[in-house]
Amino acid sequence: MLTVGDTFPSFTLTAVKGGPAGIDLKTAFTEISDQTDAGKWKLVFFWPKDFTFVCPTEIVAFGKLNGEFADRDTVVYGVSTDSEFVHLNWRLHHEDLRTLEIPMLADIKRELAQATGVLSRTEGVALRATFLVDPDNIVRYASVNDLSVGRNPQEVLRVLDALQSDELCPCNWNKGEEHLRPAA
Repeated sequence: MLTVGDTFPSFTLTAVKGGPAGIDLKTAFTEISDQTDAGKWKLVFFWPKDFTFVCPTEIVAFGKLNGEFADRDTVVYGVSTDSEFVHLNWRLHHEDLRTLEIPMLADIKRELAQATGVLSRTEGVALRATFLVDPDNIVRYASVNDLSVGRNPQEVLRVLDALQSDELCPCNWNKGEEHLRPAA
């Protein structure tokens, strides 16, 4: 799996656009690449499968924080190995996902999941992985959870705040709190 200091791989994937998903297939999809939001921080999170139980809880939670991430010049991309058509169908039929503001990227060839090292060897789907990538395309935070355990998007936001502070941040530090000051 990629880790802190690694370069995030290049990719180009089809996605269901963020915002209210329409049923017009001509406007529901877009292409997103590693260059789409060049110069911004990126939060890239993977989930195993659409139409499951844990995944929508996380996706919705990341979606609810989308404005907070945007305030920090960070774009949020959600990725799974399902197709864009499965993503669209899920969004249209899942009440909490209909107005999701983040794009859902389709890694149907599993290329991004393989390149990041998060393709499950036993299940053939993406692990529940999270990456914070800086504007220079360097991984600054990486984590992976067991397929059965959801993440805490608020913690990812806290880590982003700490990374963007460029300061020493103690355990449980939150934006607005004092940074550590080493003795001179």
